[in-house]
Amino acid sequence: MELKRANDAEIGKKGRFVRQNNQFIATFGQEEGQLPVEANKYRLLWAPVCPWAHRAVIVRSVLGLDKVISLGTADPIRPKLDHIDWAFTLDENDVDPVLGIHYIGEAYLNADPTYDKRPTVPALVDIETKKVVENDYHNLTYYFERDWKELHKAGAPDLFPEELEEEIRELNDIIFHDINNGVYKAGFARSQEAYEEAYNAVFDRLDWLEERLSQQRYLHGNQLTDSDVRLYTTLARFDVAYYGAFHVNKRRLIDYPNLWAYARDLYQTPGFGDTTDFDGIKKHYFLSTHIDTTEEKIKILPKGPDTSIWLEPSGRAEKFHN
Repeated sequence: MELKRANDAEIGKKGRFVRQNNQFIATFGQEEGQLPVEANKYRLLWAPVCPWAHRAVIVRSVLGLDKVISLGTADPIRPKLDHIDWAFTLDENDVDPVLGIHYIGEAYLNADPTYDKRPTVPALVDIETKKVVENDYHNLTYYFERDWKELHKAGAPDLFPEELEEEIRELNDIIFHDINNGVYKAGFARSQEAYEEAYNAVFDRLDWLEERLSQQRYLHGNQLTDSDVRLYTTLARFDVAYYGAFHVNKRRLIDYPNLWAYARDLYQTPGFGDTTDFDGIKKHYFLSTHIDTTEEKIKILPKGPDTSIWLEPSGRAEKFHN
């Protein structure tokens, strides 16, 4: 089988974007069929442009797992191939220095020679076998937060506390459908109806979150959690990419006083801003996205917006000081 070609759009009924399912969804543990939790066994492959991958990298950094899980970084510009892939053209000789592969798709084919979907990030690869063993972005941060706890750094925050698990999962599901994937459903829609449906859902939910964050520093009170990581990765891309490239242009992030201050608060938290690549994000969404209704159109990289304003004080810690 061959990897998915660039014109194989994930489009369902009435022009709606339908994201492909993940194939490698093993859990971690000591039972048969589970993946062992072991330092220096895995390499996390990502592209800084991808919000699903970015949240895994944020959690890896915040929890100190960057000391035990190495990181391979793909170019924000997709390679010119007859299928969709991610390339290691940022590395010497265009090869990942640990896995010795040119493209992330190679690790997928190592794991399953019949794999014919898009190679996605994040992808957790067994370094010894060079095979993808996990690409379930829905659950990967939960695994890092709960199953990898024995390898967390001293003093690491509990991003997935048991007493908040039900609330976190419920809110994360809402954020995924209306915000994280909602902007894609708008941007990749192939009908006016599908686009407007997604557009309305995005801004209805942003309004709802704006009100929620007027009352508390984070999404679950004054405690940083997995939900904040998931919302942040979309907010960080909103004004620099989604607003223009995906036509979600009713309002910008900076037009929401609470959401904008909240996003800056997170950006200035170690693990968030230092893993956010605004330049790479813009390059990908304006020059290299894989679903486009006009394949041959001239693509222009916007100069703005000014991202230095992300360093302006948010005032959130002082406002919600206990």
